[in-house]
Amino acid sequence: MATNPPTGDGHRKGAVRGRSQVHNPKTDTWTKRDTGTGQFMDGKKDGTPFKGVRREKPHGN
Repeated sequence: MATNPPTGDGHRKGAVRGRSQVHNPKTDTWTKRDTGTGQFMDGKKDGTPFKGVRREKPHGN
């Protein structure tokens, strides 16, 4: 499990496991998803990616 002491310094030791994030270019938001189930979990309104979460490669259509 990833740890992030000391609190409030804005960094993490290690990566977040079992999570990935994908960028939605239409809404310009990042969405976090569980890699085990594939379900979308959380989104960010400010347009910046989540810290320490692996990014998925965009799928070309």
